[in-house]
Amino acid sequence: MALVVGVVGLGAMGSMTALELVLRGHRVIGFDRFRPPHAFGSSTGKTRIIREAYFEHPLYVPLVQRAYERWDALERDGPGPGSLLLRTGGLMIGPPGQRLVSGARTSALEHGLVFEELSPADMHRRFPRFHLGQSECAIWEPRAGVLYPEVAIASALTRAVGAGAELHFGEAVREWKSGTDLRLQTDAETYRVDRVILTAGAWMATELPRIRLPLTVARQALFWFAGGQGAGGAGPAELPIFIWEWEPERMFYGFPDLGDGVKVAIHHEGTAVSPGDERQEADPREAEPLLEALSSRIPGLGPVREATTCLYTNTPNGDFLIDRHPDDERVVLASPCSGHGFKFAPALAEVLADLVEAKSPGFDLRPFRLDRFV
Repeated sequence: MALVVGVVGLGAMGSMTALELVLRGHRVIGFDRFRPPHAFGSSTGKTRIIREAYFEHPLYVPLVQRAYERWDALERDGPGPGSLLLRTGGLMIGPPGQRLVSGARTSALEHGLVFEELSPADMHRRFPRFHLGQSECAIWEPRAGVLYPEVAIASALTRAVGAGAELHFGEAVREWKSGTDLRLQTDAETYRVDRVILTAGAWMATELPRIRLPLTVARQALFWFAGGQGAGGAGPAELPIFIWEWEPERMFYGFPDLGDGVKVAIHHEGTAVSPGDERQEADPREAEPLLEALSSRIPGLGPVREATTCLYTNTPNGDFLIDRHPDDERVVLASPCSGHGFKFAPALAEVLADLVEAKSPGFDLRPFRLDRFV
C-alpha cells in the first residue's frame, strides 16, 4: 500500500530516505529549513570517511558493508562511477592497546575483514609521510575511502524529485500533531501525511521531536593545509584517509589532498552550541592544537588554506538513535548520528523505509533504541 510520508530534514539521512521511499512507490513530502546541501548542519566539508574495520563496535560492520553496496548502486544509477566514493585505503593509527587500533582489529577479526597491522618500520617504508612513535602501530584496511557529502545529497534529492518526490526547501516544520492522520505544521501551511520520519540532525535536540532527547550539539572545526613537500606527495597513494589516536580517547582524522589541501580535523572536542545559533566560521587560529599534534606526526604540512565548521549531534554513548516515537509509532526518530553517521546513509535509508512499511529491518536496531538513552 502506497503511503504519504513526510520526511523532516533533507541532509544525509533525509535525502537518501526520500529517494528510497519514492523508489518504493510511496508519495514523499520532504522539508528542510535551508536548501541542501548546505553548510548549516552535519553533512558539509567536502569529504567524509568510509571505513569497514569499525573501531566503535563490530555491530556496525554489517551495516557499513551494506552501505558500500548502496553507494556503488547510487553511483551506477546516478552521477557515475567515482563521483560519490573514492577508495584510498585507510589507516587507523595509535598504541595497539588503545581504543582505535584495538577496536579496528577486533571488528576486522570478528568479521573476517582483509587488513594488515603495520609497525613503525612498515609505515616508514610504505607511507613515509606518517611518522609513528615506537609504541604505535597502524591497521591498514584497503576498502576504506572518501565520500563526497554535498555531491551525494544533491544527487539523491535530484533523483528523488525526478521520481516524483515533493520537496519544500526553506520551509521548516515547526511541530507535528497526531490524529487520524499526522499533521506537519510549517510556517506556510499544514500538511497531512500517513507517516513521518524525523531526520532533522541538530534540530532533534529542540522541541521538534516532542520529547526531550539527551542530545548535545557541538560545532566542529575543519581545516585544509597545504600539502607541503614532506617525504613524498600528499595524494591518495601517499596519504590515504587516516584516523590517529594521539592521546587516549583523543583522535584526529584526515584526507589526502584532492585539490583543496590536506583536510584534518579533531574528532569530537567541539564547542557546544544550540541549533539555530548563527553559524560561526572557523578561525585559522583554532588549528594551533592540531598543528602541534601534526608537526611530529605528518611533518611538512603547510599553512591553513581553508577552514570551516560542521555540527556533531551526539547521543550520550556515541551510538545512533533510530526508533519509533513512544507516543505514536507512525513517527520514526532518526539521524542523531554522533559524528560518524554519513557513511551509513543509504543503508539506513533502507532501514527507515522498512520501519515505515512495518517491516523488520535486516539489522539489529536494539543498540539504537530510544530506551538506551532515556
